[in-house]
Amino acid sequence: MALVLVVVVTAGLYWFQPWKIVTDREVAESLTVVGVPSSSPDAQPLGSATPAGPVLVRQGEFISHEHDTTGLARVIRDPDGSHTLEIAGLDTSDGPDLRVWLSDQPVLPGTAGWRVFDDGASVELGRLKGNRGDQAYVIPPGTDLDRLTSVTIWCVRFSVSFGAADLA
Repeated sequence: MALVLVVVVTAGLYWFQPWKIVTDREVAESLTVVGVPSSSPDAQPLGSATPAGPVLVRQGEFISHEHDTTGLARVIRDPDGSHTLEIAGLDTSDGPDLRVWLSDQPVLPGTAGWRVFDDGASVELGRLKGNRGDQAYVIPPGTDLDRLTSVTIWCVRFSVSFGAADLA
């Protein structure tokens, strides 16, 4: 009986990782200084086929879902045509198996938005580097940013969004 209890407690600790409720992982990556948004006629110099520097393509503020979440998500296009998702000032809870996903699902407030992001198309950009601070994720070449218009901090283990942002 004692062995069964030890196995159950060990499995529960592994699965839920309750210590993450009180832990934080802070990240302080350098974020890009960007030019004028690409929808502006001033985004590119006249006669230039590519912008002189990085350009802000889309951005949005995080809203809370399963956990209180704040911060700004921005998609940056570099002069070489590559894209990066930057998350500025992120503040959310730590958790098991957190990932950063671009998604085609709408960002819905409240509990209605908690579980929608695994229903449609998504691209995983990687594990969440930290639950606080500034961080950047390379967006794979060929990613359809016209279709994937939201970002979520997704807990794979419990299939729930900690927070999400519309990328408008």
